[in-house]
Amino acid sequence: MYEDLILTGFTGGIAALVDYLSAHVLTCLIPAFFIAGAINALLNKDAITKYLGEKSPAYKAYPVAVVAGLLLAVCSCTILPLFAGIKKKGAGIGPAIAFLYTAPATNILAIAFTWSVIGADFAIARIVLSVTFAVMIGLIISKVFAETTTAAPPAPVACACAPSAEAVAEKGQRHVVLFIATLVAILFAGTWAIFMENRLAGIPLRFIVLPFLILLIVVEAHRWFSKDEQKAWLEESWSFMKKIFPLLFIGIFAAGIIGALLPKDFLGLYLGSNTVTANLIAVLFGTFMYFPTLVEVPMAKMFLDLGMAKGPLLAYVLADPVISLPSILVVRKFMGTKQTIAYVLLIVFFCTLAGLIYGSFAT
Repeated sequence: MYEDLILTGFTGGIAALVDYLSAHVLTCLIPAFFIAGAINALLNKDAITKYLGEKSPAYKAYPVAVVAGLLLAVCSCTILPLFAGIKKKGAGIGPAIAFLYTAPATNILAIAFTWSVIGADFAIARIVLSVTFAVMIGLIISKVFAETTTAAPPAPVACACAPSAEAVAEKGQRHVVLFIATLVAILFAGTWAIFMENRLAGIPLRFIVLPFLILLIVVEAHRWFSKDEQKAWLEESWSFMKKIFPLLFIGIFAAGIIGALLPKDFLGLYLGSNTVTANLIAVLFGTFMYFPTLVEVPMAKMFLDLGMAKGPLLAYVLADPVISLPSILVVRKFMGTKQTIAYVLLIVFFCTLAGLIYGSFAT
């Protein structure tokens, strides 16, 4: 009996890994890793954080915080030192919280993987609702816990006789943005159905567009970046792969084992309907459990196959990457007890609401 259970679980884990490797790695995760590597190695972090200051208007600070979060591929614990760093550099509590929420919830890797594994509508709902709630939570906490700040010293006047270092850096950053945009285009060309299902002269569009974009990336890297910058980009991309792939494989294997051993419709008995209770249970499970970044996606796919309704499923996916029991304990050191309690309660409320909203439309 035990031998049969072990064999069933092992077979399920292997099947999940094979499906994942064949369907998602080459066209989805590999390009996303190169995007994350370019962001880490080439994008000027100070150019982002200077717009998040306590004196910055909300209409500037929050979009920058959200975009910065979208471009980072980190989990609820990895984001903490980055959150502390921008706070130390003078970021306001509201934009800092929007960044803290968005990075693990809706980063480029998470969205690409969610799109590929669960579907486009689910991925779009994830990004739209999480971005909306990140801004709302940041605004609420910044209003409830108003900050007092001191005026920053005036910036030195630059000499107008020659291009400033800032102007040169700005031009370089435009190249970085265009470079990242080309990498994102490669990701879309490899994953979007329009490029896989349509043909030109009998050849799938993907096999026409991808070589062109890959050649364009090579040209851009050669023309715009030094050998040291190119090396840094590749090293950062490889670093992401080394850190995330092993954990991802373990998570996928574990999800495959659980999916093979649990009875079909097991979760459907408790979380198979779009009720307040079902969404709240899913959020609380995601809030206090910890999974490494991206592992929530294969776990969610397994939950879906076991009968979980799509509303509670989205509620879980929105909550799980954002906070966990370890990250809550660490956040408390940066924000204090009252702000941390408010942050957790708002996440639970908004993620539950998100599940109810999405579940009322999803089929």
